[in-house]
Amino acid sequence: MIESEVLKDIVPIAVEAGERIMQIYDTDFEVDYKADQSPLTEADKASHEHIVARLEALFPDTPVLSEESTDIPWSTRKEWTEYWLIDPLDGTKEFVNRNGEFTVNIALIREGVSVMGIVYAPVLDICWFAAEGNGALCQKGDGAPERIHASQPMDYAGLKIVGSRSHQSDAIKQFMSHLSDPELVPMGSSLKLCAVADGTADIYPRLGLTSEWDTAAAHCVVTEAGGVIVEGSGVALGYNGKESILNPFFLVLGGADDQWRSDVTQWFGDAAAQ
Repeated sequence: MIESEVLKDIVPIAVEAGERIMQIYDTDFEVDYKADQSPLTEADKASHEHIVARLEALFPDTPVLSEESTDIPWSTRKEWTEYWLIDPLDGTKEFVNRNGEFTVNIALIREGVSVMGIVYAPVLDICWFAAEGNGALCQKGDGAPERIHASQPMDYAGLKIVGSRSHQSDAIKQFMSHLSDPELVPMGSSLKLCAVADGTADIYPRLGLTSEWDTAAAHCVVTEAGGVIVEGSGVALGYNGKESILNPFFLVLGGADDQWRSDVTQWFGDAAAQ
């Protein structure tokens, strides 16, 4: 499939899923818990069912892996060269806390690379989306989509570091000790990655557990906006390359200068190794 042409069909699916989430967000919903004690709501299920049904109708030959359908064995997944990777409600804790910082994530993965991504924030009514080779865009409400670009800092002072509102670690402090007067901006879900993509933030260091569906959609947006997502070793974050769907620690950053990126990645790698 040609990503730039398919994108116009997928963005509405994410928005429709967001509308279903909002219908539940405004009610006295119940919260269940999975085996790992992560929360699960009717909104997760409603979004999942809508996205999967729409994708399977449009692309019956392309497999779908969702956070809410994780029972697909590795023996099957490892044969996939192309598949949809979705998080129907990224930031369920933020949803439960009603702070609005949750998203709908839909990505197309090909040969381990995110080649198309849509991130929709229902409460904010903002959608970030991108397709490989076509740049990244952001659409606010009914406004026209606008091109976005990652920031391009050249030094290490006054940088905005976006971090999780729900997860923090001492390693973040070690990483930030290399920076001069950094500003830590707490934020939930994939909004953190999108903040780097649109230049709202400069760096997102993730020194905690995430899954591949947490990052895949925003990954394409970041890349097409001129940013990168790398592991502590500096290798690009990849998808469906192992049995576990957990990501290693990763770093999201803009910056056009190779030395700047090298320095920041080295500091991150040191913190991740602790």
